[in-house]
Amino acid sequence: MRAFYADNFVLPLPPGHRFPMAKYAMLRDAVRDSVPSVHFEQAPTATDGELALVHTPAYIQGVASGSLSAPAQREIGFPWSLGMAERARRSVGASVAAARVAMTQGIAANLAGGTHHAYADKGGGFCVFNDFCVAARVMQMEWRRHKGRGAPGMQVVIIDLDVHQGNGTAHVLSRDPTVFTLSMHGEKNFPFRKEASDLDVALPDGCDDDTYLEALDKAMAQLDNRFAPDLVLYLAGADIHEGDRLGRLKVSDAGVRARDLTVMSWAKAKGLPLAFAMGGGYGNDIAVTVQVQTQTYALAAALAQDWAVY
Repeated sequence: MRAFYADNFVLPLPPGHRFPMAKYAMLRDAVRDSVPSVHFEQAPTATDGELALVHTPAYIQGVASGSLSAPAQREIGFPWSLGMAERARRSVGASVAAARVAMTQGIAANLAGGTHHAYADKGGGFCVFNDFCVAARVMQMEWRRHKGRGAPGMQVVIIDLDVHQGNGTAHVLSRDPTVFTLSMHGEKNFPFRKEASDLDVALPDGCDDDTYLEALDKAMAQLDNRFAPDLVLYLAGADIHEGDRLGRLKVSDAGVRARDLTVMSWAKAKGLPLAFAMGGGYGNDIAVTVQVQTQTYALAAALAQDWAVY
């Protein structure tokens, strides 16, 4: 299984900043050591043209040049730097590359990504550009080019199982019937003003394994009844885990693995390509978050064997 990384672009964050920047290099090291069948590749840089399929030209230029207003930069949560702008582009490029690989190999991954709080004209919540929205649009464009104008367009589902609602994703795609957005998240968690996804599942604080997995089964059944995708983009946030300091849920290691198995085995059984990104993970002990995410990679690598795309 192939996975794309950009952890060599480290942002110069001030001391005490709550974003766990070190997590990404730790994750790559952990997966390399424990899941040898995962092959790592440097993430490519998303082009202006790819970003413009989702984001406004003024916003793309503002990120590139560092000319965003101070309030806009504060909403993102990172101080601007050339490294910040490059990392944001490569985070998108990693999801696009993973989706391209998944189309022929079944499953592939972005070791970061899941930047679902970014809107067309602004970022937020540590998200600069919206990688899954861009990946969906790029893949639809390439599908149309390959299949021809007369063929049906590509249908994409974004399954967002981060603990935080994918508000930017929902807003960007709110009028796009070709992309189905499913967000299962903490009801009282950030963002406090939610957007309407095609299917939202709000979970109570303290939600345990049984409650979580029952809700997921119902959500997947609704998805099956309402939409027939050609591509799956899966945001496998580790912040649903009981050890997360921001998540407020009580899902165990076994519960997270069962969640991942539900989504990945569903896609594999249907012969659908699946690209996944890691999303959030803010453990009280960041090593615990890395362990949870490494478990996701181990499962994905095992399922990657004989994943036939129809």
